[in-house]
Amino acid sequence: MAIDGSWVDGAESVEITNPGNGDVLGEMPVASAEQVEQAIEAAQRGRREMAALAAHERAAMLFAVADRLSERAEELSRMLAAENGKPIRQTREEVGAAVRIFLGFGEEAKRIFGRQIPLDAVPGLEAHFAVTVREPLGVVAAVVPFNYPVELYAHKAAAALAAGNAVIAKPPDKCPLTLLEVARVVEEAGVPAAGHQMVTGGAETAQQLARSGGVDLISLTGATEAGRQLATLGAKTLKHVHLELGANDVMIVCEDADVERATEAVVLGRLARGNGQICCAVKRVFVADELYDAFAHSLERQAGELVVGDQLSEETDVGPLINQAAAEAVEEAITATASAGARVGVGGGRDGAFIDPTVLTEVPVGAEAIEREVFGPVAPLMRMGAPEEATEIANRSRQGLQAAVFTRDIERAFALANRLEVGGVVINGSSALRAENMPFGGVKETGGGREGLHDTLLAMTSEKSIIVMNARR
Repeated sequence: MAIDGSWVDGAESVEITNPGNGDVLGEMPVASAEQVEQAIEAAQRGRREMAALAAHERAAMLFAVADRLSERAEELSRMLAAENGKPIRQTREEVGAAVRIFLGFGEEAKRIFGRQIPLDAVPGLEAHFAVTVREPLGVVAAVVPFNYPVELYAHKAAAALAAGNAVIAKPPDKCPLTLLEVARVVEEAGVPAAGHQMVTGGAETAQQLARSGGVDLISLTGATEAGRQLATLGAKTLKHVHLELGANDVMIVCEDADVERATEAVVLGRLARGNGQICCAVKRVFVADELYDAFAHSLERQAGELVVGDQLSEETDVGPLINQAAAEAVEEAITATASAGARVGVGGGRDGAFIDPTVLTEVPVGAEAIEREVFGPVAPLMRMGAPEEATEIANRSRQGLQAAVFTRDIERAFALANRLEVGGVVINGSSALRAENMPFGGVKETGGGREGLHDTLLAMTSEKSIIVMNARR
């Protein structure tokens, strides 16, 4: 682990294996409580070092990180595919996204603007002058999930560094090795040692960061229950808590939709991308009765053509899930949905950590197994009457990240988008869409935080007002 400029072992370690074939890839040190506290103490010095840097200096550091990530992109992509299970073509995209994010936040480091407040709007204050400035919060703890670790680490760490904070990152315990290499890249780029640290471990490590009064903001992308736990712990010190949590996104396919385009969106955004382990991938598909049979046939055909196999092969579309336990949970959801009356149109099989891309048809509305998030390559199809019925069902969920609507009617598209209680709606495309320059996040139990080049910086800074009395006399 990277603690206060030193690379140290943990109190113990655990093996990290390739989920596809079981090969041992390395070991993850598990931080002791004392080591986590050491990192927090060092971050108090690091926050002052980072805050003292000029904006152009912070920008130059982030540009240097992006350059070094780009130079090592293929190596990091292969390492990530091996430990995470995503196909190599997709991990290359992820590392490329991280490069763009560091470049983007390097630019944004030079654009952290304050405001001038017109005090003459208030009688008696006409002679005075006020401005606001944005300042770093201090220490940001970034808890990173397993599904897109390099990209989501970049969203958190690059934003925190751009704002002048110190960062303590905790990689996912299921696939930490690539991020530990990224920490070396950050070190080589000249970021102050106490300004960027990386501690590894399980839930206990994240919970200690959330409890600590030495952490000013904790940012988590992960499961809703994990977010609830960290928010509860963080409340004891009234720290900022930035959450992007679980989701159960819907796609609404109206009777005038382009069937091929809509089914392709499910294949690429749900069955193939991330092996179905994406928070914003569509989890429930409502299809107008007039299109249902054609839609199901098209989706089953395309799903059956996907190549399942070794994630390091260029031909693979779908690799293993993060581990066998995750695949078993998905298999159980498929079996339960079939028992509730659904038909397995294609797929449904499991081999170790591999799940065949699965299309479930004639799924009863309200089937228990799909009322919760299924984190794998499974697409359940439900017949829909009026699209407004689907929005009502979608809004019953306690989660609301993104949604997709397929229709050729722009008025209907906007009407449905306005009704859906989610953080984002994609019209005629997959809900598994995230661009770094747009806000990303949800509502209700999905959290409420927003990440993006123009949004995360606001969450990781505080606003200070400065008033000069009699400056206008």
